[in-house]
Amino acid sequence: MPVGGLVPQPTDEAADLVVRNAKVHTGDPNRPHAEALAIRSGVITVVGDDMDVAPHVGAVTKVVDALGRRVVPGLNDSHLHVIRGGLNYVLELRWDGVPTLRQGLTMLREQAARTPKGQWVRVVGGWSAEQFAERRLPTVAELNAAAPDTPVFVLHLYQSAVLNRAALKAAGFDRNTPDPRGGQIVRGRDGEPTGMLLAAPSALILYSTLAKAPVLQGEDQKTSTRHFLRELNRFGLTSAIDAAGGFQNFPDNYSTVTELAKTGQLSLRIAYHLFPQTAGQEIADLTRWIEMARPEDGDAWLRLNGAGENLTWAAADFENFAQPRPELAPDYEAEFEKAVRLLMENGWGFRLHATYDGTIRRDLAVFEKLAAEGLFPAGNRWLFDHAETVSPDSLDRVAALGGAMSVQNRLSFQSDAFLSRYGPGAAADAPPIRAMLDRGLTVAAGTDATRVSTYNPWVALHWLVSGRSVGDLVLRPRTNRVDRQTALTMFTRAGAALTGEEDVKGVLRPGYYGDLAVLSEDYFTVPEPEIPHIESLLTVTGGRIVYAAAEYEGLDEELPPISPAWSPVAHFGGYQASRQGLSGVRQAESLGEAVAESEQHRAWRVARGLVPATATPFDPCFAL
Repeated sequence: MPVGGLVPQPTDEAADLVVRNAKVHTGDPNRPHAEALAIRSGVITVVGDDMDVAPHVGAVTKVVDALGRRVVPGLNDSHLHVIRGGLNYVLELRWDGVPTLRQGLTMLREQAARTPKGQWVRVVGGWSAEQFAERRLPTVAELNAAAPDTPVFVLHLYQSAVLNRAALKAAGFDRNTPDPRGGQIVRGRDGEPTGMLLAAPSALILYSTLAKAPVLQGEDQKTSTRHFLRELNRFGLTSAIDAAGGFQNFPDNYSTVTELAKTGQLSLRIAYHLFPQTAGQEIADLTRWIEMARPEDGDAWLRLNGAGENLTWAAADFENFAQPRPELAPDYEAEFEKAVRLLMENGWGFRLHATYDGTIRRDLAVFEKLAAEGLFPAGNRWLFDHAETVSPDSLDRVAALGGAMSVQNRLSFQSDAFLSRYGPGAAADAPPIRAMLDRGLTVAAGTDATRVSTYNPWVALHWLVSGRSVGDLVLRPRTNRVDRQTALTMFTRAGAALTGEEDVKGVLRPGYYGDLAVLSEDYFTVPEPEIPHIESLLTVTGGRIVYAAAEYEGLDEELPPISPAWSPVAHFGGYQASRQGLSGVRQAESLGEAVAESEQHRAWRVARGLVPATATPFDPCFAL
């Protein structure tokens, strides 16, 4: 973008990119604010004002006018299943941000009509019944009506999945199919599966069923991953820590991002973890990986960060708040200790999935035993993920052992279930973010996308600041919330600390990576309810413009077309941005749609005997 007043000069210090006329939040306490910056060879060289960057504008320098917009360091999601998500992204119909079930079912019906025989329509995470005006899941009958012949799989949190008749057949479920351990196939009075699968409490039944759907191959996996990374760039993400997870095998499922990294086609920096997949052979897997690689192997774009988020399956609790807290095996510590000891002796850090304080206390006892032998943490980085019910005593023990925490906005999407089971007192401290910060712990933030929460980080930032769920339910009081700057730090500098990159990432400062986002709205001044609707208009990773919209459209790198052509993403995109600033005519149309939906909701409840068919509205204000 040509900018008046900045004339290219012959110089040996020419920047590759200059961003000026901006409200820059640097994240650097020594210089918190600036108006311009320059990037050369992927690294920031100047932070200051227009006069400071002018000598660095050469003949080939790209100069971007931020038009007075807010610029922040590139966001870093500290717990994102980005590798697994990328392999499947273009096959998924995303309900992220969809405001009504009616709209979601309309999208599903349209997608079923274009999906070829043998393929599935799959809605996999990023939404909750709490976000819908209807406040409910789709029914099996609604899925059958929307897609009578195409298999449909709709995943709801860690709790359940709804399948239509065609999906039950494709998955091979019938009256003779046994319930897997920790899961339930709901059956009708005739013994046949109804189409509802329940995690009771393990989500394995949900994920193993999803694994029966067709997958992408070869170049399509690369294309899908590149489009998913572009979608993350859309929200200002420039880094993520991949937490691995079930059905993500190493090295097979890591080959796509590895090949993209080799050819310079990653637009997001990824630090990844390795997660033993098979119960009973975890120690063998970890031993083999230790012989293959070391943490921090890689480069600024793709690097190994350690093991986890499971080390042994027996030590993993679950996160289905619709079910009682699971009782773990009374003797899991023996094998768990072997895994931790092996990692410490070989210089490997780790992260641990731990929802409940009971699990965290048992894990800490193992760490303290090793610490007494001088083997823990042995200079290695380690952390707990999630920790919704961690106690003050456990946090003190984490701090004493040099650990860190990573929190996610899972309760943005599961607030009703958690509140119903554990009550408002526990919900107010789930997780106890302020108590973590008050102890001086590094507390990074993330989303845990894509199978539960959405990957939109601004939804998580809103949850950190407001304490509200996607259904606008307030769980956490002000005493357990953080201000906007602290929340942003949890999504930038804190994430960099978890990967040992705090000296090169998370701050806009000379010598640091040229990672930034020009925002659609000023995060620091926009009304709190509007925080989830923020997007990036220009995202820069390593000095490369990896996403561009509005005035900057066309400045980013070209991607190959989405393949296959019938992909839901090709037709609907990813996150469904909500409409803002409606005109009077559109507001009237929306009101009419809302009235029609309200009548449909009433008819649905009447048909199920939930309300009387002749109910008359009554306003007590008019009582005599």
